[in-house]
Amino acid sequence: MLQKTKRLTLVEQVALQIEGLIESGQWAVGMRIPAESELMADLNVSRNTLREAIRALTHAGLLKTRQGDGTYVCSSSALGAVLQKRIVRTDTMDTLEVRHALEREGAFLAAQRRTEDEARELLLHFERWETAAKLGDLDAYVTEDIRLHQMILQASHNNILIELYDHIVEALHDSIASLTRSEVKPMFIEIHRQLVEGVVAQDSNQAVAAVQRYILESKTFISIEEGDRS
Repeated sequence: MLQKTKRLTLVEQVALQIEGLIESGQWAVGMRIPAESELMADLNVSRNTLREAIRALTHAGLLKTRQGDGTYVCSSSALGAVLQKRIVRTDTMDTLEVRHALEREGAFLAAQRRTEDEARELLLHFERWETAAKLGDLDAYVTEDIRLHQMILQASHNNILIELYDHIVEALHDSIASLTRSEVKPMFIEIHRQLVEGVVAQDSNQAVAAVQRYILESKTFISIEEGDRS
């Protein structure tokens, strides 16, 4: 049976407008949103209506309020917020399997579709990634590692794949950090070199094999670590 359509409340309308600003990129992740007084004037709504809308978006994971500092954008879409919350509650093994699925397909497509400019940028970024790894700068390594995989996914030119991966990036930080501990293993450096070289050489088989080996070795490492702690 068809249901009668429901008219949106004023709070829902305001929330949708703000969500649109976030999803369009006008309000980027990490940005502090305008002050209440400015938003009230722009949207022509009361303080209570605005606060209810912001509360709803905060609950949805799009915004985060810092006491005494303001409200910040913490996700670029409702889907991203849901994925981030889910990944945070997921153990490392499950996270690795999700990475395997996304990064394997991303590497396969990137090897076929990457541009010459993307190949050059990827090689330059790999040098920065490798330097951080060899210097033992673990914070820089994790940041550069995430960016390296993002660049490969971007070279796939599959917008949905790129968006899905970008949505879980923040949650991947702890997963990648757990694989380094006090140092980056030379084996991981070599595997990433094979991955980058596979994409640059447009060798899909090499790129996919590198992702599969990286995930397999990561799972083995995590299993050993968990066994030692038990």
